[in-house]
Amino acid sequence: MKLLENSSFEALSSQLCVETGDSHIIGRIESYSCKMAGDDKHKFKQFCQEGEPHVLEALSPPQTSSAPSPSLLGKSSEDGENPLSDKCCRKTLFYLITTLNESFRPDYDFSAARAHEFSREPSLNWVVNSVNSSLYSAVGEEFNSLGPELWNAIDQEINLQGCDIYSYNPDLDSDPFGEEGSLWSFNYFFYNKKLKRIIFFTCRSVSVLSGYGRSFLDNELDMELDDEEEMDGFMEDRCGHGNGFSVV
Repeated sequence: MKLLENSSFEALSSQLCVETGDSHIIGRIESYSCKMAGDDKHKFKQFCQEGEPHVLEALSPPQTSSAPSPSLLGKSSEDGENPLSDKCCRKTLFYLITTLNESFRPDYDFSAARAHEFSREPSLNWVVNSVNSSLYSAVGEEFNSLGPELWNAIDQEINLQGCDIYSYNPDLDSDPFGEEGSLWSFNYFFYNKKLKRIIFFTCRSVSVLSGYGRSFLDNELDMELDDEEEMDGFMEDRCGHGNGFSVV
């Protein structure tokens, strides 16, 4: 798995790290290539020792909605399974776990994650509505302008209509968002098999009483200030020496 550079995602991730009245919102959007390099191939062989790459494993029911609409109950997924008892092949499961490891390393290791900690979402609309609802509730009307920009950037990178969408819903013991002070979180994977690419969209809300949320945002601010100081120093050097002029 390789992280793909995307300036739009970097800008959006920055906008998704904000402080509200009673919580810190910490979000990230990242794009990964599913083309396996040497180390990935070795890990994949080890992963598949427990089963063939195309063996199907049962996922947990989706948590986007607690009450799926009746029209979806009889709708089959590409694996011929009901959304309430969906499955995915071990190769796809490997991609999801490896994406988590790449995104959260070195703080967390998801190698022991199992299929039941993942769900396959029944539709794009469900996911869009769930994300929009969470972020609008958190940041208010500011999300009205950010929302369309966010989904347009994701669509341009991955072609949403060609994606299977999965979510990661672990138990609290293995959830990186399960620490004290966490109010809510979501972890979505937009997997385009044809493009061999995954977009990982993760976001959490942390209480202002949580030291983690405060330290994270402070680090983000410090990095921005360091960048500004470097640029100021660069401009001073240019003005003072770069063109033969002296500053009076």
